[in-house]
Amino acid sequence: MSETDSLLPKDSPKTEVVDKGVDETDSKMSNSKVLTPEKADIESHSDGGIVSIIYSAAKKAAFVGIIYFVGKMDWSFAWLICPILLSVIRDQIRNQHNIRREVAKASALANDKDVILARLNDLPAWVFFPDVERCEWLNRILKQVWPNANHFARNMLKESIEPNIQKALQDYKLNGFKFERMILGTIPPRIGGIKVYDKNVARNEIIMDLDLFYAGDCDINFAIGGLRGGIKDFQIHGTVRVVMKPLIPNPPLVGGLQIFFLNNPNIDFNLVGVIDLLDMPGLSDILRRIIIEQVAAMMVLPNKLPIILSDQIEALSLKMPEPEGVLRVHVVEAKNLMKMDIGMLGKGKSDPYAIVTVGAQQFRTQIIDNNVNPKWDYWCEANVYAESGQTLTVQLYDKDDAKEDERLGMATVEISSVVKKGEIDTWLTLEQAKHGMVHLRLSWMQLSSDRNDLKAALEETQMLRVTDMSTALLTVFVDSARNLPHARQNANPDAYLTLAVGKKTEQTSVQMRTDSPVWEQGFTFLVANPENDTLQVKIMDQKTTNQIGTFTYIIAHLMDKKNMEVVSQPFQLQKSGPESRVTMALALRVLKRGVPIEDEETEKPDEDVKEESPKAPLRKQDSKISRASVNAAISSDSLSVEEPATASNVSSNLAAVPSSPTASLKSASSSLGRNPSIKSLGVETGPLGAINLTVQYSMQRQRLIIIIHKIKNIPLKDPSNIPDPYVKLYLLPGRSKDSKRKTAVVKDNCNPVFDATFEYLISVAELNTSQLEVTICTDKLIGSPILGMVKVDLNDPDIQGTGKNTWWDLKPEFKSTDL
Repeated sequence: MSETDSLLPKDSPKTEVVDKGVDETDSKMSNSKVLTPEKADIESHSDGGIVSIIYSAAKKAAFVGIIYFVGKMDWSFAWLICPILLSVIRDQIRNQHNIRREVAKASALANDKDVILARLNDLPAWVFFPDVERCEWLNRILKQVWPNANHFARNMLKESIEPNIQKALQDYKLNGFKFERMILGTIPPRIGGIKVYDKNVARNEIIMDLDLFYAGDCDINFAIGGLRGGIKDFQIHGTVRVVMKPLIPNPPLVGGLQIFFLNNPNIDFNLVGVIDLLDMPGLSDILRRIIIEQVAAMMVLPNKLPIILSDQIEALSLKMPEPEGVLRVHVVEAKNLMKMDIGMLGKGKSDPYAIVTVGAQQFRTQIIDNNVNPKWDYWCEANVYAESGQTLTVQLYDKDDAKEDERLGMATVEISSVVKKGEIDTWLTLEQAKHGMVHLRLSWMQLSSDRNDLKAALEETQMLRVTDMSTALLTVFVDSARNLPHARQNANPDAYLTLAVGKKTEQTSVQMRTDSPVWEQGFTFLVANPENDTLQVKIMDQKTTNQIGTFTYIIAHLMDKKNMEVVSQPFQLQKSGPESRVTMALALRVLKRGVPIEDEETEKPDEDVKEESPKAPLRKQDSKISRASVNAAISSDSLSVEEPATASNVSSNLAAVPSSPTASLKSASSSLGRNPSIKSLGVETGPLGAINLTVQYSMQRQRLIIIIHKIKNIPLKDPSNIPDPYVKLYLLPGRSKDSKRKTAVVKDNCNPVFDATFEYLISVAELNTSQLEVTICTDKLIGSPILGMVKVDLNDPDIQGTGKNTWWDLKPEFKSTDL
């Protein structure tokens, strides 16, 4: 046995396997791993010893030069200490990362069974001991085919990832990126656990989840802007789902594969070369972020890697987007966040914002300056392609212009728990933070092919009064185009296609030098109103940027089709040749509020989502009457001063107003009609007059809505000084500036009409301990500027139900108020 062979593991194949499809460079890399210590030492001195000596000498000379320069300039000693401290901290962080990568690499080289058993406590809950043998079998297959994967990896990096990185780096004014050498190394990925689904699976598909872990010895070199660098010790860990469908009766028995990560995997790698030696943290961070984004854009839901295995299978069956539903997210607020900013007197506050992540989809809230109890009231919607396994992650950051944003914590929710309950309203304690909580409201929206569900969806979005909410989901599969005109003389176009619905635009890949491009790509669009929206299609030539064909599809036409879908239909292109066509498949689905799933699991408390704040029970009357309908029912145009408000009056006014899906006009009208506080408005006011208010709390929106209608009988003390009244609102206790609201001034009027609407974002728990302070002031200085005041208790059941409209007699000033 040779000296080289003695260094190999007993069960590992000898280096002859390197010849299988791996080029000469791969062979050198493989052989370099089994050199003896003596040979390795000789090579290190001959090849890299001179470079390391020169680099070490230059580093020491630079350090001495800096000390000399600081002394010569007579600068403060802090100019020397601060860079040294930063350098030490950076080295410590780098060493920690290196140790973690080395540990991961060592585990990747260990025995399969030992690794799996050692990691049992860290594996997902669905991994069981009997799966160990199955994992060992898969790992043997990966080890056998891994040497032949280099060719596939090169093509993927050069054709897919390199152009995308080049495009992303252009935003940072960095050009010339290209991969120069790509070697995967000899260490294959590992499967740490496996689960095959046997429930809720179609008859013609197989679904399994793999706990994938890769800590290899890859060697990837690249160049950017004249600088050369490399990536080594690349590591990735995440849950990969493999969907095998459709099943066919002939070999290979499976028509195709869909491979994707359910959530963003954990990715780590080490940058080497000039980029690392020059210590360029800005460039390093940019490269890291872009590489992680490219992995997500390729294989993290909603992005999938489809592989067709049989010619009998159409691309539509594998590449058409198949969302299972839409998750509607309301990031309401946070409280007691960590103080990250440094002020004059020590710790200041923070400038928090939140990033919501579902797979590869990300949404970002606005920044709330100088606040550790921010209220965002931010809404977003995410397509969900796998109810089981996908999670929603909310990460909170403190915005910092001078350095990298600091983390304030994170919270995670299993989407399957939202699907079971239909809706979740909860406060979550932040992980990876000393303290802090975030308030989320999550709703599960099913996909319906019944056009009759659209009316309820439109009414719900109108009730929410959030302009960017959707009522339907449009999926588009762009198959191909044919007979496209030449964009330039005697040359076929480099064609790509863009699709736009509302503000969202998607783009296919570019097909070079062909008048009949085949794209086979699918896209999804959230549609605000399918009765009005359109799908805009444009085909462009990349080289000339000329438009070589357009097409507009009215989405409402899909509602007249069977199941609201069109399968692989050619459409005539406008501004193109007479025979130019684009072939697409379209499907429209209406968003319908999910119904809670009644089973044994729903009876148990949810372990993933813990509600840690008191929550008032959801009343059946909640949202029975929207703000618009209340306003219409009791506005100055609907209820005149001379006419008493009876149940029949209110009912007739409400009849013309669209109600919410759960509205009951009968109960709304009767509740307003029997309110004893709504009287004939010409009499029975106090000595200071009375104010007519509508106060309602929307449980769904977590909003307190106040409508200031009018004031009656403000006393006139001096006919030459008629008051100029306005109304000012505060929330008590506290009377903070954030809670201040103010109407416009009405000139010279003792019976002013305002019809002004104000809103507060407030939780149920806060509402039950708060009061609304209403102050009527005058813009003229006739004695005291305060004409009267009212306090409204907000824990009133009528306010938290259908809303309360009444007249309140004005009281004298009971406390000094800041104007």
